Amino acid sequence: MSLPRIFVDGDAGTTGLRIREWLAGRTDLERIALPESLRKDPTARRASLNQADLVVLCLPDDAAREAVAWIERPEVRVLDASTAHRVAPGWVYGLPELGPGQREAIAASRRVANPGCYPIGPILFLRPLVEAGLLDAAAPLVVNGLSGYSGGGKSLIERWEDPARALLGLPHDAPYALERVHKHVPEITAYAGLARAPQFLPAVGPFRCGMRVSLPLHESLLASGASAKRVWEVLAERYRGEPFVRVAPLADPPASDEHSFDPRALNDTNSIELAVLPNPAGHLLLVARLDNLGKGAAGSAIQNLNLMLGLREETGLRA
Repeated sequence: MSLPRIFVDGDAGTTGLRIREWLAGRTDLERIALPESLRKDPTARRASLNQADLVVLCLPDDAAREAVAWIERPEVRVLDASTAHRVAPGWVYGLPELGPGQREAIAASRRVANPGCYPIGPILFLRPLVEAGLLDAAAPLVVNGLSGYSGGGKSLIERWEDPARALLGLPHDAPYALERVHKHVPEITAYAGLARAPQFLPAVGPFRCGMRVSLPLHESLLASGASAKRVWEVLAERYRGEPFVRVAPLADPPASDEHSFDPRALNDTNSIELAVLPNPAGHLLLVARLDNLGKGAAGSAIQNLNLMLGLREETGLRA
């Protein structure tokens, strides 16, 4: 029996490199690799796209759409890590923990859109709360995100690691995208089950990898009876048995110090941690931590790849 053939188009980018690294040494699949001289050659890429059983696209949005159009063999399956198809008709959203039946939908689909790094935490928090009636889908929400600079790809890595800019010595994070609606907002809105788009405030920190996403919930936004304990119980039950989602124990009042919410804590893993932090005034703070290139990108891609190929979901991934 032949091994499934995988082609990662764009494997020189940050996500592609991490996928290539985490797939190295796997004996349960065959990777199609182009020599450096042909990596950007359209003819070579088109041929590789049509030779593969499963294609992983680690490309800018327009290039990802073009690559999909180049695929002529209908049996070629596509996993797109760009933003291009995350809310597109005909594509399955590649977040296995989204809800009942999502794993089966990913496994059966020929077109899967890998989730974005920032949306995973808000979606995993908000969807169960909306479905449980603890949070109104039309509530005005704010999502604060902090990511390592690798989340912006090569150009942002070069910018932050340029000695002349001295950005790695910054004693603070740097908000960005203040002048536009961030590309992750439609994804969060759609898959969290929201009736109103949240305000999203992303920032970059002076570290390469890691992510912390926080959602403050004012007590007035919560349904009657939506205590910290009830919210925690809904999340704990929803993700019970999930190999890559950990709901942190509830502490009331929460105990924390300067290291408690380090965004780098889960680096090099495919895990995400969800924490519910109560306030005496009745407000809640929801905090998710993950590796922006792990569960936030390459790890999720490999998790989806495993499901699409009928392999054990955890294969090649660290929890």
